[in-house]
Amino acid sequence: MANNILKGKRGIIFGALNEKSIAWKVAELAHAEGAEFVLTNAPIAMRMGEINNLAEKTNSQVIAADATSDEDLENLIEQSMEILGGKIDFILHSIGMSPNVRKGKHYTELNYKFYSQSLDISATSLHKVLAISMKKDAISEWGSVLALTYIGAQRIFPDYNDMADAKSLLESISRSFGYHYGIKNKVRVNTISQSPTATTAGEGIKGFNEFINFSDQMSPLGNATAEACAEYCISMFSDYTRYVTMQNLFHDGGFSSTGVTQQVVDKFAE
Repeated sequence: MANNILKGKRGIIFGALNEKSIAWKVAELAHAEGAEFVLTNAPIAMRMGEINNLAEKTNSQVIAADATSDEDLENLIEQSMEILGGKIDFILHSIGMSPNVRKGKHYTELNYKFYSQSLDISATSLHKVLAISMKKDAISEWGSVLALTYIGAQRIFPDYNDMADAKSLLESISRSFGYHYGIKNKVRVNTISQSPTATTAGEGIKGFNEFINFSDQMSPLGNATAEACAEYCISMFSDYTRYVTMQNLFHDGGFSSTGVTQQVVDKFAE
């Protein structure tokens, strides 16, 4: 049941592609909790997805933007403030893509042009969003910026490939910009390290089904769902978490703190 904890807040949500997307779930819940927001995605992703259906459902407007383009991001932020009637209170960065993963390149044999694109799309885009927002004084005091990440930034998962490097950079940008934006305008910047989730992007990773089953058995609470992640995001956008910043917040059912579970040990005894 909604409690209107985001009533009066304005936001930008990146990355809603379809109903499997965590960003999609965040948008639905943010709307239920009283927020107004703009939806955005890359033009190609918008053609592939169903974002206009989400916009209609949440009474939102959609602005196409390539998150690697300064010009597109400047236009997005300016238009968002105009549409919403003021500064932004929250931003969700739910963007990640690796051409190397899509092309089946092994980590030891990366195409470096693709590698650069992976970093630019999945991580440097957050820096650009924050830098342009700061330049335009677009985020309100005590505003909240979240980026979605994965524990592959800290631990090796062979098929996660160069996305591990991208997520490591994303988390570093969050900490560094969290310091500078906190000093300047009390804006908080955090990452949420989510369980492997059956999104369109996640399912594109080799061995994903085995990957998600193993994680579920290694997590005392089981894998966190996209819906549960949305609830966590909403709490981080609210005023109840206003002193949380520069953190990588694990939302993974306890996976990140578990060495091994009895369930996994028993499988080796079979």
